[in-house]
Amino acid sequence: MKERILEQFKHRPALSIKDLESGLHLKSTKDFVLFIKTLNQMEEDRILWNDHNHYYLLSSGSFHIGFVKDISRYEWAVIGNAGRVYVQKSDHVQIFDGDEVLVRLNPDGNEVIHIYKHKIHRILGTIKKRRRELVFISDVDYHTRFKIVNEKEFHLKHNDRVVVEIIRYGRPLQIKIVRLIPKEPGNDITAILYAHSIRQEFSEKVITQAKKISQELRKEDYKNRKDLRSLLTVTIDGDDARDFDDAISIVRNECGFTLFVHIADVSYYVTENSPMDQEAYRRGNSVYVCDRVVPMLPFDLSNGICSLNPKVDRCTLTCRMEINFDGRCTKYLLYPSVIHSDCRCTYKKVNRMLQEDPDAIEEYSLVRSMLLDLKECTDLLKKQAWAAGAIDFQTTEASIVLDRNGYAVDVVKKDRGISEEMIEQCMILANRCVAHELNTKELPCMYRIHEKPDPRKIETVIQTALAMHENCQLEQEDCTSKELQQFLEGIVDETNHLVLSMVVLRAMQKARYSEECIGHFGLGLNEYCHFTSPIRRYSDLVVHRMIRKYIFVDTDKEKVSKDKKKIERQSFFISEKEREAITVERAVDDYKKAQYMERRIGRRYTATVVSVTSFGFFVELDNTVEGLVPLRSLNAFYTYDEQKCCLISDSDTIQLGQKVRVVCKDVNLSKGQIEFALY
Repeated sequence: MKERILEQFKHRPALSIKDLESGLHLKSTKDFVLFIKTLNQMEEDRILWNDHNHYYLLSSGSFHIGFVKDISRYEWAVIGNAGRVYVQKSDHVQIFDGDEVLVRLNPDGNEVIHIYKHKIHRILGTIKKRRRELVFISDVDYHTRFKIVNEKEFHLKHNDRVVVEIIRYGRPLQIKIVRLIPKEPGNDITAILYAHSIRQEFSEKVITQAKKISQELRKEDYKNRKDLRSLLTVTIDGDDARDFDDAISIVRNECGFTLFVHIADVSYYVTENSPMDQEAYRRGNSVYVCDRVVPMLPFDLSNGICSLNPKVDRCTLTCRMEINFDGRCTKYLLYPSVIHSDCRCTYKKVNRMLQEDPDAIEEYSLVRSMLLDLKECTDLLKKQAWAAGAIDFQTTEASIVLDRNGYAVDVVKKDRGISEEMIEQCMILANRCVAHELNTKELPCMYRIHEKPDPRKIETVIQTALAMHENCQLEQEDCTSKELQQFLEGIVDETNHLVLSMVVLRAMQKARYSEECIGHFGLGLNEYCHFTSPIRRYSDLVVHRMIRKYIFVDTDKEKVSKDKKKIERQSFFISEKEREAITVERAVDDYKKAQYMERRIGRRYTATVVSVTSFGFFVELDNTVEGLVPLRSLNAFYTYDEQKCCLISDSDTIQLGQKVRVVCKDVNLSKGQIEFALY
């Protein structure tokens, strides 16, 4: 039916329902019902649009679907698969940053004609007393008025900070207060978390269940587990880590190494459909922001009985892997175990030990030999990963330093050392083995998939590289991860390498979860899943359950189909929750970086151009702080060359990777935006 409907639009761009009925020659009620169902589905799939008089084919070239980006006080950018278009701001339609909209393209001015989905549902703001009434003033100016519908439920005062939820879009926006933010250090981050609907409290039912779990292993907990307590075992994590998902053991042998990756056996404690499990699923993952962790599981588990703390026995799932001196895994085995971590190591100290720091060598004397074996083993694994086509994007992350009042006082670039890479290689190999085990036995699994990039995005990489005078021989239509890896490794200039790494990263599809095993492009792997972080990721908890259910216990294989369907539903939801967590983590980082720069307005910096657009260019400081140099601030007239990704004037060109001198001109704290100008 879908193809027959599309056939009707070949000669006319707009058709009424009667036109379609007539053209399709529908003969029965059954045909008509199918016809209406198909039309509705085609609307939902963004193939057709119905203005209540006619249906329009959206691929006709007269329409554009995309997400709204607020770029100036005068216009919106609407960014979609077909690129970006611009729409003048107007009072006729109420749209917000991030909304998914339909635009009718017109030489006289593009127009938003339909809103598919609003992105903003919660808003941060302040209660202000105006004359005799209390009004809500949003932090971000949405150019609208607000009507509070539940003001009497709260004892509101002037300057109270609140989070509100939109209950009806219109003018004014109808809102209800959902949270009064306490006046205490860190309340700005608390407010951002609530505004993004991050669940920050556990219910009494969940807390009660968690409290019932013993914080020490009982006699029955040791049953049906391999006892690995005599095996020298360590955890290696960041200085401020409190929840330890994974631990490592390694033994050198005549053929290579036996590597043990021990993962907290969370599924042993968090039973399916229990209150803790339901809450963990709703959260999807832990959220990490600069002053706290919002955990997926209650602290009694995440920092307690499930955390692989030193000098205590813990229940784990172990992936034992035999690795030869070529760095190939020749054999692996999965089993439930009990371990006893001998040492809680940190990345910084292990890195110092590897650099022959005498204090670190003395502190880690018990495990030094083991850590050196681990370094040798993971070097071999890294060579194999490189041969498979794993792409090293070498992205930079920042650590935001706060004072005791929660104010951002410094932004420091995080150093990524050898020990971080060592642990990463161990985790990737364990994840590969688990994915292979479940895939080859055709058992249910929540795979971590990363699809091939869109050829149009690869074309952007090619054009950007050429504009930066870098040799680029990538195949646009069938680019492999190995080709991208070799392209990046061939860039000698450090700044160009950093910028093009970002461009390649932006060209990538978003990794997600799926019940189907279709491989991971960025890692160059055919099979991959997440197994190693069940304390902070629900996806890993699902994988643990499938291992226990179908590998450790001989479960009826008739349940396989049912579990696969369940994982299909869960994968979509967990992928959404992951994106939400990334969004709020970025929002907090942007806010705190803007807060840091707020006291540095007028200061001068050397920066790197990291993105060029038609409305200006973005620069990044050495400490990762990023901001916009708007086109209006430039002294000359510049035109945007999209093909070469640069701005051109009569006497100057601004392009990616270029070093520029900038001054901090303005900060919009509520939006987390920083404005620079050239000097």
